[in-house]
Amino acid sequence: MLYAIVDIETTGSYAMGNGITEIAIVIHDGRQVLDFYETLVNPGRPIPYFIQNLTGINHEMVAKAPSFHEVAEHVYSLLQDKIFVAHNVNFDYSFVKHHLQEAGFTLDTRKLCTVRLSRKIMPGLNGYSLGKLCHQLNVGLENHHRAGGDALATAEIFSMLVAKDDKMVIAGMLKGRNREQYLPPHLPVEQLDSLPATPGVYYFYNAKGKVIYVGKAVNIIKRVKSHFSNNKANKQKQDFLREIYRISYKECATELMAHILESTEIRKLWPVYNRSQRGYLPRFGLFVYEDRQGFKRFIIEKARQNFKPLFTFNTIFEGHQWLRELISEFELCPRLCYLAKVADCGDGPTPAGECSVHSQHEAYNAQVDKAIDWIARHLPTFAFIDKGIAENEESCILIKGGNLYGMGYINNRDSLRSMALLEQQLEPMQDNDFIRNLVYKHAAQFPERCFNL
Repeated sequence: MLYAIVDIETTGSYAMGNGITEIAIVIHDGRQVLDFYETLVNPGRPIPYFIQNLTGINHEMVAKAPSFHEVAEHVYSLLQDKIFVAHNVNFDYSFVKHHLQEAGFTLDTRKLCTVRLSRKIMPGLNGYSLGKLCHQLNVGLENHHRAGGDALATAEIFSMLVAKDDKMVIAGMLKGRNREQYLPPHLPVEQLDSLPATPGVYYFYNAKGKVIYVGKAVNIIKRVKSHFSNNKANKQKQDFLREIYRISYKECATELMAHILESTEIRKLWPVYNRSQRGYLPRFGLFVYEDRQGFKRFIIEKARQNFKPLFTFNTIFEGHQWLRELISEFELCPRLCYLAKVADCGDGPTPAGECSVHSQHEAYNAQVDKAIDWIARHLPTFAFIDKGIAENEESCILIKGGNLYGMGYINNRDSLRSMALLEQQLEPMQDNDFIRNLVYKHAAQFPERCFNL
């Protein structure tokens, strides 16, 4: 069995938008080096200044070097039918595979990661970066951050790993399509194995313990594995995989509860790799306040975090339509609802521009209170009951006054007889239109699971 130990230098962190500036390949039989290839590569694009400082490779050095297309056939001949080995293999493999494919060659080989191998065969070391490993194992590392120096150092470490592999770790990783070949380099496989095949929410953490991604799943372990099942060459995918150090999860009884928890957690934690729902919040709300003349006024305003609206809307147009219906139904004044500059209801405006019908704030406020009461009565309050996690419980999602109150688990339906008792058993959740519409959709689809309160 032959191994191709590879190291590359690049213009950036992801293959799709960057080029290779240097490549080195060490052909190894598991004991010793059989062949060595190294070349600078003209990436066909600028080399960022900080990378020039890191690697020492500048524009003058690659100006007359061959392009990757020119060396692709030879690179492919060295790699085919061999095990592709690298320190953080998915990075090097994604670049080489992508650029070979652009040159007309399809690379499909088994892979080994010396980061993951070192963690398993030599546990307990103080760090597994190439520099730290070389220092701890007394491996000479010349020309660090140059392809040839790093590849030869990786080859020496690989020889040590093969010699110490009395538990057949390498054979296990090469067996079939071993999942460890596709995991992020810093994620222990034991964490993947501990995930359940149930609905819930999972969390990815970076090296500092900060949540960088929150996801929902019908089957947590299956969904998490799908994140690692391909090795796309784009920047987002490569950066994402490189930052994952740990996984945790929260089990949910149903997919709907997982939806709600995911949406709530994204807004609470603001993970850097969650983009789709972070901005999905109601933009406008219907508020009521009393002015200096004692009149209660309705107003459609942008939603504010510290003020609870009577109802929320995604657009100001939707809010104004809703408010016009209230004006018509309860004979409210458009001017006092900020929909007209001059009152035009009842007997017409007074010389002062006030509404003659609504000139007394006590009578007018009584109409506003009727409208508020109507809103409260016509916005639904119900519990959506479904299966629980344990056999002796049921899940419960509470909609109160048209808004999501919270969710949790109840041991019997006696709790539904008392709103106060029910609320004590549920975890409050932040309401938003996205979650609310999900619950309404399920309630319409399964009316038998709804209990009006």
